[in-house]
Amino acid sequence: MGVNGALLAIDAGNSKTDVALVARDGTVLGQARGGGFQPPRTGTAAAVADLARIVTRAAGGRPRVEHVHACLANADLPVEERQLAAEVEGHGWGRTVTVANDTFALLRAGLREGERAGVAVVCGAGINCSGLAADGRTARFPALGRISGDWGGGGHLAEEALWWAARADDGRGKPSELARAVPAHFGLSGMPALIEALHLGRVEWARRHELTPVLFSVAAGGDAVARSVVGRLAEEVVAMARVALARLELLETAVPVVLGGGVLAARHPLLHDRVVELLAERAPKAVPLVVTAPPVLGAALLGLDRLGAPPEAYARLRAQYP
Repeated sequence: MGVNGALLAIDAGNSKTDVALVARDGTVLGQARGGGFQPPRTGTAAAVADLARIVTRAAGGRPRVEHVHACLANADLPVEERQLAAEVEGHGWGRTVTVANDTFALLRAGLREGERAGVAVVCGAGINCSGLAADGRTARFPALGRISGDWGGGGHLAEEALWWAARADDGRGKPSELARAVPAHFGLSGMPALIEALHLGRVEWARRHELTPVLFSVAAGGDAVARSVVGRLAEEVVAMARVALARLELLETAVPVVLGGGVLAARHPLLHDRVVELLAERAPKAVPLVVTAPPVLGAALLGLDRLGAPPEAYARLRAQYP
């Protein structure tokens, strides 16, 4: 499907992928959603091939547009960005292609037109942060898990809930309501039964992600152990934001700190209020902003920037992603 002056916007996260075909005037011409984008697990070629099927659904056929702006999870290192860009270019969707980490989609969605600097922290399945200065400098983290010093994300929180629940149950840790609530979520009588079920595969390991809301619910009920985990996450979010701001020399400038991803966008009071409180202490000029619009909006806005779209295009596009 050839569309003169149009762009293809892609936001591919660990758990889901959104694609939008957008005209230069900001009109969304087509969109589609698919599964997660995980080239470390499937390989780069296979991951982009899966992406191609979502692109075809969004465009009503194989697209041919002016520009492709792809904000991709697992594009964490420059070498990965180059590899993914080459693979996307090989599909021939657009005259030009830009590949960036998916945190930049969230950041752009949170920046209003005319704003040129800010920091974004994403906490969904994983955790990551990026920043942009007015002169174009960026701040990044490798975001490769424990080997790059990361702590947090929905998957990590779920495993923390399991860990603390097991230790509370057998006496190695502090007493916690998690020891009851975690196995109860799966309809089991206690942690020994859940540990056995997970070990033998009677409860699929992938279902551990269901425990993140359980952790927040127990924390909201006043459980000290669960609250300490939520507090640790707030510390990590603010640590990433502050480091990015410092690297970009933005600590003394009023700029947005955009918060997004499933965990942060849910605005759990314990987490959100603590993040705001810590930001006020450690980066008092920062302006926290939760973005709940799909990050594909940010990818599309970046595409409009690249195309030099007229001002009214931005308002039209945002109106389609309230």
